[in-house]
This record gives sequence, structure tokens and C-alpha cells, in this order.
Amino acid sequence: MAVRLKDVALLAGVSVKTVSNVINGYPHVSATTRAKVEAAVEQLDYRPNLQARSLRTGRTGVIALGVPRLDEVYFAEVAAHVIEAADRLGLTVLVEQTDGERQRELEVLSGIRPGLVDGVILSPLGLLREDIEQTARRTPVVMLGEHVTDSTVDHLRIDNVKAAARLTHTLLAAGRRRIAVVGTPTERHVSAARLRLAGYERAHEELGIPWHEELWAPAANYRRADGAAAIHRLVEAGAPFDAVFCFNDLLALGALAALRQHGVRVPEDVAVGGFDDIDECAYSVPTLTTVSPDKVQLAVRAVHTLHARLSGVEESPDPDVPFVVVERDSTAGDR
Repeated sequence: MAVRLKDVALLAGVSVKTVSNVINGYPHVSATTRAKVEAAVEQLDYRPNLQARSLRTGRTGVIALGVPRLDEVYFAEVAAHVIEAADRLGLTVLVEQTDGERQRELEVLSGIRPGLVDGVILSPLGLLREDIEQTARRTPVVMLGEHVTDSTVDHLRIDNVKAAARLTHTLLAAGRRRIAVVGTPTERHVSAARLRLAGYERAHEELGIPWHEELWAPAANYRRADGAAAIHRLVEAGAPFDAVFCFNDLLALGALAALRQHGVRVPEDVAVGGFDDIDECAYSVPTLTTVSPDKVQLAVRAVHTLHARLSGVEESPDPDVPFVVVERDSTAGDR
């Protein structure tokens, strides 16, 4: 027999309504009562009947999270934080990999299939502004990233220009004067890459230091192999450089490996910086300096913003998520 709300209530010594309030994430429940209900839910292995909940409340308690790739560590880490934040509100997260393709992003944006999800958190690469505006009239949406910034839907992002400028300032302040760039804009990575390149240029302009376009290297994808390939091309081209700014950490980790293959010392000969502060950065050799967006706050704010919309609460969250530059061994030492 399936475990019912009534069974959970009996074990916890509370009313069925109280159990429902806890499961649905209502805030006005004491910590003691919530703990008793959660313990009973776990002991009985209770699983909500989503179809019954949907018929009763008009909501399933399920939200969708769409990201380009789950094997890109940044998105995997964000997904984990979203799931944790949603769980605290009694929400289940359906994670979809879109590969950055517009059609797959449209499917996530429209709720996968009718009646399946209550709302959507999406990090798009292929969507157009009109796609978002049309769908958001039917399904609450929170957008992540800067691919579409002029939409009227809720939107959270890191200031890529400011963050890239700050990392570039870090490299320039250490005496680096020929900073290569790995990950310049391609058709796939156009939005964030363009903004990060603008930040790189801004930092040079602010200090009156020229940049060198012959040291700019595109990347077909933002993975380790692409970072390594870019370094091999730069070294073989013969143009000297004393620093590398990679537009994500996977590119930077690939760059570190390629530099090592060419006998280039990091940071003595070439400093390396990345972007995203994935967990691996603290354990690479050398450890990697990187822009660290507050991924936990990004996830928590995205989930709470979506939950507020689903609850009929009108609020306008600050779209900018904080960041810091974490300096590690890959940029240590002045020139």
C-alpha cells in the first residue's frame, strides 16, 4: 500500500494539514514541527502523488532546470546548488541538458510537456528574446546568464565585463604585459565571451596598456582539450606571451597542461587565470587563479525568485550576483 499523508501525520503526531504545509514548503511552521514531519516522511519513505497534488492545487511541486551541458563542471555545480535550494522549499527539480540548441531550450522553456512543471530556471545559449517573452506568459521563468539581457522576465547574472576586467587588472598588476586570451567569441560562445573580452580590453585601457590581438584564440568548445589546443596554436605561432586569460576554468586547466608540455613554467614564465572557480581549481598544479561567482547565491536566488512567482509574490530581485577574484599559485609573484 502506498504511504499516505494521513500515515505521516499519525506518526508525527500532527494534522494532515500540517504535513501538507511542510511538504509544500510553507514557511509558517515551527522548526520543531517541521523536524518531526520530515523525520516521519523519511521513516515511512513517503513520496508525494504529483498527479493528485496537481489536481488539488494546480501545481506539481516540480520545476525544470535547463543547462547547456552537465559535463561542464560549472553547470553541474550550479545544478547541485539549485537542487539543494529547491529541496528546502519542498520542490523537486527536473534537470534537462539542452546542448545550447534553441529547439531544446524552447522545450524546457515551455515546461517539457503540459502540466509537468510549475516553472523553469534556464541558462540559454540559443534562445531569442521573443521566444522568452512568448513562453513566459504561460510559465514562470528565471533566466541565468547574459545571453538574453533585454527580456522582461526575472534574470540573474554575473557582471562579466567587470569580472573580466578585475582578473585582467590582477595580471597587469603583476607585471604581465602580453596577455593571451583563450575563448574569444565563436558562434556557440558569443555572449559571455564578448563581454569577457570587453572587460579584458577595459582593463588595458584603464591602465593605458596596449593589448595584442595576435594573442587572441577562439575555442570551439569550452573544455580542457580546447584550451590545450589554443595554447599549442599560440606557441607554434611564435608570438611571445607572459600570461593567459582563459574564459572558463576548463580551458585554463587544458592550458596548464599544454604549457607544461612545451616546457613553460607557470607562473614564472606565464601566468594563467580562469573563470568560474570550479572545485578542481583548488587542486590543479599549480592551483588556479580564477573569477569566483557566488554559485550558491545564484542558485538560491533563482529558486527563491521562481518560488515567489509561483506563490504570487511580486518582487524585483537584483540581477547581479556577486563575484571575487581568487588568487592562487598560477599567478603568484610579480614580474
